[in-house]
Amino acid sequence: MKKISTKIKVLIGILGFLFLIGLAVLIAWLVGGTAGISLMFNFISGQLLGMKWLNDVIGMAFTGMFGAEFMATIWGQAIQFFLYDVIKIIYLLCVLIFIISYIQSYFPPERTKLILEKRKGIVANIMGALLGTVTPFCSCSSIPIFVGFTRAGISSGVTFSFLISSPLVDLGAFVLLASIFGFPIAISYAVVGLILAVIGGTIIEKTGMGKHVQDFVLEGDRIDGDINELTKKDRLVYSKNQVFATLKKVWLYVLIGVAIGALIHNFIPTEWIQAALGEDKWYSVLVASLVGVPMYADIFGTIPVAEALFAKGVGVGTILSFMMSVTALSLPSIIMLSKTVKPKLLFAFIAIVVTGIIAIGYIFNALGFLFV
Repeated sequence: MKKISTKIKVLIGILGFLFLIGLAVLIAWLVGGTAGISLMFNFISGQLLGMKWLNDVIGMAFTGMFGAEFMATIWGQAIQFFLYDVIKIIYLLCVLIFIISYIQSYFPPERTKLILEKRKGIVANIMGALLGTVTPFCSCSSIPIFVGFTRAGISSGVTFSFLISSPLVDLGAFVLLASIFGFPIAISYAVVGLILAVIGGTIIEKTGMGKHVQDFVLEGDRIDGDINELTKKDRLVYSKNQVFATLKKVWLYVLIGVAIGALIHNFIPTEWIQAALGEDKWYSVLVASLVGVPMYADIFGTIPVAEALFAKGVGVGTILSFMMSVTALSLPSIIMLSKTVKPKLLFAFIAIVVTGIIAIGYIFNALGFLFV
């Protein structure tokens, strides 16, 4: 009997997953119509992904230990917020990185290069952006991959679409966003992130800016290694190692992000936040975008801050602009990128991404009523 190819296995897995989702939606619709579908997704985002039951358990445990009076204070609520968010994010992070890494094991750089080389034009840029979503890298660790793609002769549009989407649109981040903000905002974030990546890569390619890379990038040796098929055990070991490696890299950012989120959520008055970043403030998106750039954090570290800002009534567009600027335009990544591309291309890249982030912020603030 012939062995089933890797591509067929992956396709069967994707189709099976989509079938289960469709079946669940159909059952929910048959039971309760559109209200049933809404209830199902709210349960998934709130209880399964958002783990709101955990917050209730922590609240009851702390009330038993410290009393209801202490838990009603700002400090009691801040401690509960911090502990709940840390446990939830770390747990989901480990589970998601394991699953994503297992999927990623089917797309080593050699196979990714072969997939991208077969595509041209806007289709290739879309493929580059989509492949960025299954690579759980921060903006700095994406740059060596970008260099490898450029050295392999892949078009500048594809490589920059990948470079933008890789830190920006992450499958793990999508699930965490859904757990906090719900699926509409999570889906919207993923869609606009991919659109920004595709448009950014297309502009850089069509304007000819992509040729302005440093000479050493083009002069390096092309890597055309063999694609080694991994066993199931190899993939499980790889996924486990990725969990520990990623957790080691981001745990501090998660703690800092949750601490800042707890501070905003419990100690800073809502009136102050809305006065600075309210939806009615025309400059809120600009402030959020500029504040995010100097920071260096994985997207997982920005989510607790975004959660606290959302609870204080900050506009969805302002929050998205903040998260995108932190993950796509951190100063360390810009410094690393400056070593591989010439100033003309670097400034073009920054200008395109900043313009896109600000435009997304204003558009989503204007359409914020859709997410209430």
